[in-house]
Amino acid sequence: MWKILIIDDDFQVLEGMKKAIPWEAIDAEFAGEASDGAEGLDMIQSTQPDIVITDIYMPVMNGLEMIEKLREANFPGEIIILSGYTDFQYARQALRLQVSDYLSKPVTVDELRTVLEKVIKELEAKELIKMEQEDIRNKLMLYEPFGQQEWLKSVITGTSRVAGLSPPPTEQQHWIHRNHLVMGIELMSTIRTANLSLIDWNLFRFALANIIQEILSEDWPESDFIELHSHHAAIMFHIERSESNDSALSRIQTIGSRITDCVLMYLKLNIRIGLGQMKPTWQEISDSTEEAFLDLLQQTITPQLGKPSSLPPHLAIRPIKFYQELAEAIVYSKEETAAQIVDAYIHQLQQMPTITPAYLQHLCTELWTIFAYSLYSVGTVLDELFPDMHLPSEIRRIETATHLQDWLRAKIHIIATSRHWNENSKHKEAVDFMIQYAHDHYAEEISLEDMSKQLYLSRNYLNQIFKKSTGETFTNYLIQVRMKKAQALLAEGKHLIYEISEKVGYKNVPYFSSIFKKYTGMSPSEVGKNG
Repeated sequence: MWKILIIDDDFQVLEGMKKAIPWEAIDAEFAGEASDGAEGLDMIQSTQPDIVITDIYMPVMNGLEMIEKLREANFPGEIIILSGYTDFQYARQALRLQVSDYLSKPVTVDELRTVLEKVIKELEAKELIKMEQEDIRNKLMLYEPFGQQEWLKSVITGTSRVAGLSPPPTEQQHWIHRNHLVMGIELMSTIRTANLSLIDWNLFRFALANIIQEILSEDWPESDFIELHSHHAAIMFHIERSESNDSALSRIQTIGSRITDCVLMYLKLNIRIGLGQMKPTWQEISDSTEEAFLDLLQQTITPQLGKPSSLPPHLAIRPIKFYQELAEAIVYSKEETAAQIVDAYIHQLQQMPTITPAYLQHLCTELWTIFAYSLYSVGTVLDELFPDMHLPSEIRRIETATHLQDWLRAKIHIIATSRHWNENSKHKEAVDFMIQYAHDHYAEEISLEDMSKQLYLSRNYLNQIFKKSTGETFTNYLIQVRMKKAQALLAEGKHLIYEISEKVGYKNVPYFSSIFKKYTGMSPSEVGKNG
């Protein structure tokens, strides 16, 4: 309830006000009373009212002096002056002190109720802004780890040009004076995992991450665990330069064995561990990542061939970076980009002296798993796009890099066109929903996060599909809707600028005016005059 304090040296006025205010109707309560400004200051400090109704002329300290002291103390509540003095000088001084309203005695019950309802509405707006600001602060704190995770993923996969990456965040400053080694982790496919739904697969990944992070917290706290694609993950070990390479490697191998044993014990799943080389700088971490996953690849292919793999030890291709970039292109239906990524990778493969069918077929299997997992995250089930496909048969026919290129291009085309923007696409429905929502709710606070929950698609993904469909970000589109409505309201000539600002979703009038001028080239007042 809103607390109201009344300050007046006239006892009859005090009693009359207490009876006249419709306390229950406006959800308010009586906070107390005072007969002069000095007493009023003490009462305000002790009761912390939301609204102060005060007279001007009172003994000891008049109302304007009291208000001035309240403003100096940053009093957050609203102030209403109720005075028998109608002198313009008093009103002007009250305006300078930013009082909410100036009423002349005697005041009617209807006038009092109207003013109090208006002031309470202003208080509600302030409270809402305060809550929104707190919510933004909480979200920033919540999203901070995700931003850090994206930075870590860029470092470990090399998907951003390392030279262009910003230095490590504060939490990673110790990296600069450490050596680094990456452990690649592969969750191996078994009969049990082959029949898992993607939801169950996600649960296993979550459990796997918990086990690994718990072991790392005990055995090597200065490390980072990063989830990659579907059945891949990695650990970055940051190593004191005073420790010998042999000692560090021995301890890391022990941790790898412990992780493998725990995952088998608790999840009944098998994982495979690959290790990269020690690197002296954080900019080289992605090189260690590739070495770790090439180690995994070597372990995968050798049993298939029954002899040591023919993969050259100096293999320069970066499969983890390739996986990451291709998965992102697939998720956002960027067929042309995906095709370019495939062509560039195939070109690299073709420069190598020997690439075995076993390696190419392994690559197909890896990519198919990654596609399925990535598409599922945005609501598409890969198997439904290829209902009659027999994946093992198709993979066995891949014997050359050109076969792989053709196979990937064909699959990507089907995926991209099946998810394209047409009248029956759920993405078109999502965009239509967002457009309609902007037109229906432009006067409200609209959160892309709230819409993402309604549509079961991620916030970033919604922004991507909206921009692809309309050519605008959702934020810019919403501003356009609001500005067109503001122009229409100004043309009517029935509303003040602050009223129009509120009607189109802006509580801050100066901010509304700056946006309006940026959009139309004129300020709202200029448009109003011309209208």
